[in-house]
Amino acid sequence: MKTFLSWLGFDSQKHSIKVEMMAGLTTFLTMSYILAVNPIILSETGMDKGAVFSATVIAAVVATLVMAFYAKMPFALASGMGLNAFFAYTLVLVMGYTWQEALAAVLVEGVFFIILTIFKVREAIVNSIPLNLRYSISVGIGLFIAFIGLKNGGIVVANEATVTGLGPWTPTSIVAICGILLGAILLTLKVRGALFFTILIMTIVGIPFGVTHLPENFTILSLPSSIEPVALKMDFTRFLSLDIDYYVVVATLLFMDLFDTIGTLIGASTGAGMLDKKTGKIPNLNKSLMADAIGTTMGALCGTSTVTTYVESTTGIVEGGRTGLTAATVALLFFLSLFFSPIFLMIPSAATTSALFLVGVMMLRQIVHIDFVDFSESMPCFTTILMMPFTASISEGIVLGLLAYVFVKVCTGRHRELSATIYILAAFFILKYIAPLL
Repeated sequence: MKTFLSWLGFDSQKHSIKVEMMAGLTTFLTMSYILAVNPIILSETGMDKGAVFSATVIAAVVATLVMAFYAKMPFALASGMGLNAFFAYTLVLVMGYTWQEALAAVLVEGVFFIILTIFKVREAIVNSIPLNLRYSISVGIGLFIAFIGLKNGGIVVANEATVTGLGPWTPTSIVAICGILLGAILLTLKVRGALFFTILIMTIVGIPFGVTHLPENFTILSLPSSIEPVALKMDFTRFLSLDIDYYVVVATLLFMDLFDTIGTLIGASTGAGMLDKKTGKIPNLNKSLMADAIGTTMGALCGTSTVTTYVESTTGIVEGGRTGLTAATVALLFFLSLFFSPIFLMIPSAATTSALFLVGVMMLRQIVHIDFVDFSESMPCFTTILMMPFTASISEGIVLGLLAYVFVKVCTGRHRELSATIYILAAFFILKYIAPLL
């Protein structure tokens, strides 16, 4: 048993099995919505919904196990939100690619990611980001996931006059608000597993309110659907015909996945105090990035969209998850979901609002480390923090913040504070925004 736990980076003198497994359970419950959402989104392209469900689970299990045993870190991975919408609504429904061609683009992106990770290009990019921007990424992600939670709970809704506004009082929003208040009380009382218990309690409370839906002919066990309708169905015709537009699609997927993952790893590690005290770097960074790359490749082979490191991992990290045992627990629960999907799919988004909102509160504490005296530091940091929730994209927040950082430093004669990697990134980002105009 000790040998097995050591493979996960677990040290009995520093860590607790109960805490790590509770952290994994909390992370899984917070991100389990992907099991319901991803099949719905990808089925819009004509893909078999049941097969996509199984593919989503398998890809998440493989990627998260690589994170657990290879990187020994508490992060969980699954098909990314935003990335799946880009796959279905942009690539297939708007641009006209078949879902088989879109899967091929995801596979090419994944293989390219593996190559970049082997040569430590992604690690160099992460380590080149200035310290103040790293803190701002953590804060920005906190605001972003809090916003997602409020939106999922119906507390914040779309408003034609002001873009967003306070939503109406509904059973869903009431359950979500009660969950936030309950979670805040339990956290204040330092109850271990506060976020998990809040999700569990609000799921039960939601039943009489009609927020938690018990399916008809409810059964605990269900046989998993075959992935045969979507697995290994990639179509490389566009890639082999040297279609420039298709290459741009691959580059776009690469960019979105790269900076979503970087943002999550930096934000979660910084917020949890997991950075190396001497160097300020993320431990086992390159191995964590490799888990992400393998996950994307496996996901495409199985028949699902780009796999990425989930920002919801922060909920488990806040609960005390620090090793691969947390990730292994998430992987196990994903595997069990193949057979117990009616139970896991029953958890409403309103029940997870509390976890996302309260983790956002916790991640906000990193704002005290940002240098707000030096305007060349504070303005880019504020840009990063603000643009993540406003653009609904971690990657866009990082890009715009880093471009602002370079622009202000260069224009004020402080270019010597910038590394060569930062200049290369800035040039790439500028090209990203200019290319569609050409």
